[in-house]
Amino acid sequence: MANKTKEAGDIHFPFPFTPYSIQKDFMTELYRVLEAGKVGIFESPTGTGKSLSLICGALSWLRDFEQKKRQEEARLLETGTAPLTDGKDQSPLVSASCQESPGPPRPAGEPDWVTQFVQKKEERDLVDRLREEQVRRKRREERLQQIRHNAQLKHAAKRARQEEEETERLLRLSKEMLAAGTEAEQLESGEEELVLAEYESDEEKGAASGVDEDEDDQEEEHVTKIYYCSRTHSQLAQFVHEVQKSPFGKDTRVVSLASRQNLCVNEDVKNLGSVQLINDRCMEMQRSKHGSKIKAEEEEVEKPKRSRREKQATCPFYSYEQLQLLRDEVLVEVKDIEQLVTLGKEARACPYYGSRLAIPAAQLVVLPYQMLLHAATRQAAGIRLQGQVVIIDEAHNLIDTITAIHSTEVSGSQLCQAHSQLLQYMERYGKRLKAKNLMYIKQILYLLEKFVAVLGGNIKQNPNTQSLSQAGTELKTINDFLFQSQIDNINLFKVRRYCEKSMISRKLFGFTERYGTVLKSREQPRLAGFQQFLQSLHPGVTEAPAEEGEASTPRPASPLMHIEGFLAALTTANQDGRVILSHQGTLSQSSLKFLLLNPAVHFAQVVKECRAVVIAGGTMQPVSDFREQLLACAGVEAERVVEFSCGHVIPPNNILPLILTTGPSSQQLEFTYQTRELPQMMQDMGRALCNLCMVVPGGVVCFFPSYDYLRQVHAQWEKSGLLDSLAVRKRVFQEPKRANQVEQVLMEYSKCIKSCGQRPGKMTGALLLSVVGGKMSEGINFSDNLGRCVVMVGMPYPNIKSPELQEKMAYLNQTLPRTPGQAHLGKFLVENLCMKAVNQSIGRAIRHQKDFASIVFLDHRYARPQILAKLPAWIRDRTEVSANFGHAIAAIRKVGPAFPSPRAPPPAQELVSHYLSLSPQFHREKSQAS
Repeated sequence: MANKTKEAGDIHFPFPFTPYSIQKDFMTELYRVLEAGKVGIFESPTGTGKSLSLICGALSWLRDFEQKKRQEEARLLETGTAPLTDGKDQSPLVSASCQESPGPPRPAGEPDWVTQFVQKKEERDLVDRLREEQVRRKRREERLQQIRHNAQLKHAAKRARQEEEETERLLRLSKEMLAAGTEAEQLESGEEELVLAEYESDEEKGAASGVDEDEDDQEEEHVTKIYYCSRTHSQLAQFVHEVQKSPFGKDTRVVSLASRQNLCVNEDVKNLGSVQLINDRCMEMQRSKHGSKIKAEEEEVEKPKRSRREKQATCPFYSYEQLQLLRDEVLVEVKDIEQLVTLGKEARACPYYGSRLAIPAAQLVVLPYQMLLHAATRQAAGIRLQGQVVIIDEAHNLIDTITAIHSTEVSGSQLCQAHSQLLQYMERYGKRLKAKNLMYIKQILYLLEKFVAVLGGNIKQNPNTQSLSQAGTELKTINDFLFQSQIDNINLFKVRRYCEKSMISRKLFGFTERYGTVLKSREQPRLAGFQQFLQSLHPGVTEAPAEEGEASTPRPASPLMHIEGFLAALTTANQDGRVILSHQGTLSQSSLKFLLLNPAVHFAQVVKECRAVVIAGGTMQPVSDFREQLLACAGVEAERVVEFSCGHVIPPNNILPLILTTGPSSQQLEFTYQTRELPQMMQDMGRALCNLCMVVPGGVVCFFPSYDYLRQVHAQWEKSGLLDSLAVRKRVFQEPKRANQVEQVLMEYSKCIKSCGQRPGKMTGALLLSVVGGKMSEGINFSDNLGRCVVMVGMPYPNIKSPELQEKMAYLNQTLPRTPGQAHLGKFLVENLCMKAVNQSIGRAIRHQKDFASIVFLDHRYARPQILAKLPAWIRDRTEVSANFGHAIAAIRKVGPAFPSPRAPPPAQELVSHYLSLSPQFHREKSQAS
């Protein structure tokens, strides 16, 4: 593929082929946003090459930025003086240097000679810092160049690693032989790791992360870089492959970040399955390695019985020397997550920590946006946003994601279980704990007891059999909840800091893991019921299957880890969140939920620290949500926000968005809660689908507002015989509610369409009945014959009676400014939520330039101007409103090329693997980030 350079104004964009005009416009506007340090909202439909435009536009800016910085650096080092600026137009060099925290402001009216002296000192410091950075950069470039072109170095490093591994193996073998000759391991062996260390001060800095302390002085400076975020690992892998194929693929230092579950190469740890268990075991290994490595080596000489415990607590893939080699290998060549894991196995080095070491020198960091949007996760990964560029792709549900990450729910059973575990822990180790530890543990126990009491339960009784006197839902402000729970006298900020520093939940996890299944009554009579209680909370085979059929994961042994998130949420400002008390039949089914009302409070730090932020997606409408709920509330000035939306590259004849206001019987189509269950409305909708299936080839995907309504319609059609009429032309499939059945449905749907295309007959394809917000409405590409028509039945408004939605509407009415005469802001919120769901569903079709499809809206309300305005521009501009059903069917017949040659649908396995890479993964990443 030829490397062609295209010019847009005075900006040159390397591109692998001749770009579309909309791609040139996209890259030009993106370049200007990054150069001016603005916040951009970019909308580019699927099939218009958005990813490649983001890559070439952003990396072109970074290339020019670094070039200007090097030129100014050379001039500065030559003259020895800093460039003068007026404070408005900072040079790249000064801008990058100001990423460090500025010094204290000088008092006004100080003498000129003092000002000049301070200014000259700052100039000398800047020059010295630049010289140091230049030396480090040259060393890094020489090292990477050597690795690139010197294969012997790689083999030498590999031999060195093999020798180290053999030495470690022999040492381990000798220790095991010594241990074999001693008496059996006592029960208390290694138990000292479970005891809390002395807690000295509340104001101390947080505990160190799982990286060697010796590494701090060797950390490189963070060069100006671009953080690219997307929703799932499969989307990130696709983006990395686009980078590899782009003109920047060989010269850009790229790092892919992911969770331990995706990057761990230690089979013993990875086989634990649960994200939480993998994280806990990894952290335990690092603490053991950093905190007691020397002590353990000394004690093993005297006490060989501990060798087995020490062997389990050390990860063979965590060695700083090996991680340095892996870091350099990562920076040499662009690699996706799978390639990174393969490299980590070959190098016997951990890809999770190796990729983190590569962040400072990387130019492009690719990561899931849950990792970037959660401050604690961001800090743990070593991500620094000061002066950097952030691009958030697939950002249509950005507000919902931020809300979900920082909202948390704890059940009554989790509260009781945490209280029981912590109480047993205190009873066992109370005599060995310092006073402050005991004080904070008692405070946590008190909090758990009060949380159960506010639900109407008793902490001393079994939550599964404990019935509550009242049922229903209560919604409280944070302050009201604290007063009602009688915990307003406790400093939750100090409790939260204690939990972070002492790692009490992790100690409790180790305690439960050790004694939850092996503790005998003879060991300690008062702990005899501990195992029984745990079993009552984990009934095993009698437990209900996972909701929606999601892949089941083991529940963490310490629910206190989950409750810590709820405690942290309670430190949110009173106006930014609410607490929902859900009283169900029993205490175990009841719950406390924190609902975040203001996602901007967590996004504000991102836009404040970053040089520029780009929010991009295929369907970003309605944009007002991003402007008002996210950016304005985060303190972003209106003049800093730039919007860009481009059309599609498909020919006008290849798409027909059509609003049908009446059905075949000339009855007005309006699927409101009052009318949609009428038999005549269901019948008219079914007859409309029958006519569509007569004229549309291949696959038809029909979206319903909910699973319940889909079942009602299906039952009505079956009763009236309409289902048989549909089956004559299209084989009817129904989206299952359980995720483990979706794969089979997608396989059968794809195979049916393919076979019908190969053997022409009465049956021309398949009809897939789906649900808005379900498994098929996002992430599945129904391209070509898989989706020649998308039908929207009614408008999927959210449940207006939901307490969460009611409170969100009230919050927006109180906080967002309203112009005179403007309608209720809650109404706009409901409409925006509805149209976001619609836009995602209709985006399943038209996936590339040569694709064609019709989009049919079955409801006259779609013709309202305020609703039309919320459709993507490239659909809105082509939408037709038809009150004559016959004319509408005639128009649908003409959709597509003059002489269509339908492309074969993608293989069923490809469709299914694409689905599987998206659906459960998002929930796992979100759970880990929160």
